[in-house]
Amino acid sequence: MTRKLFGTDGVRGRANSYPMTADMALRLGAAAGRFFRRDASREHRVVIGKDTRLSGYMLENALTAGFTSTGMNVFLLGPVPTPAVGLLTPSMRADVGVMISASHNPAEDNGIKFFGPDGFKLSDAAEAEIEALVAGEVEPAQARNIGRAKRIDDGRFRYVERVKGTFPAGLTLEGLKVVIDCAHGAAYRAAPEVLWELGAEVIPVGVAPDGVNINAGVGSTHPQAAADRIRATGADVGICLDGDADRVILLDETGAVADGDQIMALLAARWADEGRLAGGQLAATVMSNLGLERFLAGRGIGLYRTAVGDRYVVEAMRAQGLNLGGEQSGHIVMTDYATTGDGLMAGLQFLAEMVRTKQPASALARSFEPVPQVLRNVRFGVGKAPLEMPQVRQAIAEGEARLGAEGRLLIRKSGTEPLIRVMAEAEDEALMVAVVDEIVGAVEAAL
Repeated sequence: MTRKLFGTDGVRGRANSYPMTADMALRLGAAAGRFFRRDASREHRVVIGKDTRLSGYMLENALTAGFTSTGMNVFLLGPVPTPAVGLLTPSMRADVGVMISASHNPAEDNGIKFFGPDGFKLSDAAEAEIEALVAGEVEPAQARNIGRAKRIDDGRFRYVERVKGTFPAGLTLEGLKVVIDCAHGAAYRAAPEVLWELGAEVIPVGVAPDGVNINAGVGSTHPQAAADRIRATGADVGICLDGDADRVILLDETGAVADGDQIMALLAARWADEGRLAGGQLAATVMSNLGLERFLAGRGIGLYRTAVGDRYVVEAMRAQGLNLGGEQSGHIVMTDYATTGDGLMAGLQFLAEMVRTKQPASALARSFEPVPQVLRNVRFGVGKAPLEMPQVRQAIAEGEARLGAEGRLLIRKSGTEPLIRVMAEAEDEALMVAVVDEIVGAVEAAL
């Protein structure tokens, strides 16, 4: 069963435009409610969280109407990180969890992500079934069986305590000065609370959401603001989250960036030394740097490559029995602690290594030398299929031939935005850039 509505991370688009309309959110809520409410003899629950986008109010109300129309009871968490929804769905014995967020995208966008009763994101097959229900007619509940809705005030506090519980017992962050950039997003209260309660001196950035400033010049996709604060305050380390706090980028004491690959390298090596790296390998996507693969191989650690998307990383981890995985973009998945990527938890693991080893962030944030890599994006219009155009396919084939065995080329359509992503990796940086420029030029010309 194919999916057209769902992308690699739920349903996403521009707010108040298809598919991110109130009508579609209502239909999605009703369809998901019918999909998960299969036993009318017991109470059925859904927990709904959101980030700080203005459109979250509209979508939250529409989803609530859809779910309650099928007899589901709705528990509204308010602004919480995406991983909080993954944690609280099974904790509250809910049948389904929903996060309203477009992650690192600008405020004009929004999205709807679903979690199953086990707290993990839904499979492609489950999303396809829900999509089929959206296209049809969903049978509503009888009038006396309509669901109820209420706000839950302690969702954030439950999450905060769970996150703090992942920090090694006996350690403290006392003496560490930490810049935390919350991207004016879902973790703007939870992340500073966790760090302060563990003993850190906290320097907050991006903690004043107004509905339209999420990810605007701050967060994991714009780490310069946090880097400036590090240099201005003499902080020891910076943690940059995205809008829904499921990804993280770290900054050392100089403001230099460590991406998800470097974080995974540090954790994998440490966990392998401690005998706690399940399966002896790490799951990461095809976007992860070749330098990471070489680093892991040098330590006898395997790298299991997956399709792009943290959901596919988690699926591979569960299938292969692994407990560590992630993406170069900063999704770090540690299934010993959480069901999806958690930027704050990953940041805490890095801080724990700083405390344990008594080394500065700069000594831990660069486990390997990355192979030169370049990524360029080309935006395209609705209804366009540039990767199917002959001139683009020819340019890709010629690029692959030029790189040969000395490099790697990956061209794909984004699952969350109308973009073609062109990525290349090669020791010969000039050749790599030339190949990417030619392919980007071919895509732009074809459009």
